Amino acid sequence: MQVFLGSREGSPYAPSVTAGPMTLLYDGDCRFCVRSARAIERRFGTARVALRNFQQPGVLAAYPAVTHEAAMRRMHAVMPDGRVFAGAEAFARILMSARLIGWLGWVYYVPGLRQVADLGYWVIAKARYRLRGKAGDCQGGTCHLHRA
Repeated sequence: MQVFLGSREGSPYAPSVTAGPMTLLYDGDCRFCVRSARAIERRFGTARVALRNFQQPGVLAAYPAVTHEAAMRRMHAVMPDGRVFAGAEAFARILMSARLIGWLGWVYYVPGLRQVADLGYWVIAKARYRLRGKAGDCQGGTCHLHRA
């Protein structure tokens, strides 16, 4: 399985069209992440996006290119053909799958905007456990591990 975490490792401009939904790996121990993943599923449908909580035992075993450490830093979209995109680029790939608004996903690749999107994603991802409730409110008690 190849991992594409940006255009350095492969061409982001030539997405292949394959049947089946892409898989969105999200942090099921994070309230913000769960809410965001469900919103994506509602807006784009289960025919395009299948949600998988990478915190559940055995889920990441099906995606050997995605480590637990990498999944903790960014959400990952695994395409039906096996390509993997992470962070803001994963969201851009989800956008590209939609008919009327798919062009918005291509905006990610405009020089300069990609860096802004990646920075914005990094800031939100780093603070995700603080965006929805306190450490004591988390399921599994994981929030305190990521508060900094």
